[in-house]
Amino acid sequence: MINKLDNFLSFQQSALRVRGQRQELIAANIANADTPNYKAKDVEFGDAMKSAMNGGSSLKVGVAKTSDRHLDGVNGGNDNAPGDPKFRKDTQGNVDGNTVDMDVERNQFADNAIRYEASLNMISGQVKEMLAAIQSNS
Repeated sequence: MINKLDNFLSFQQSALRVRGQRQELIAANIANADTPNYKAKDVEFGDAMKSAMNGGSSLKVGVAKTSDRHLDGVNGGNDNAPGDPKFRKDTQGNVDGNTVDMDVERNQFADNAIRYEASLNMISGQVKEMLAAIQSNS
């Protein structure tokens, strides 16, 4: 029973971590909507979850360097690993080279937030059921 509980909570913890980090990535896209040459990034949730469940600690969200004095991002230039952020396909061309489409970003932000909330509700429901079972056996 303990192993099943650990596995369930570990999966849900990873799902919440990936959803939270994806939300930060989408928020960064929105924040940089007016930044010239900014390239919108996103992560494939399924790939990120597989990576997290196989021992990957978290998404590697890199940052753009505009000066040699800036610190390197945690990504280290490896954008090809499964679950790592990838550049979004450009859906509309901008004169300034920015690939952020605010309609796409808002939709992705809302979708991810709803799924995050659903995961929280699922965990809450499971914990309440377990507590009820424990209390009824006491």
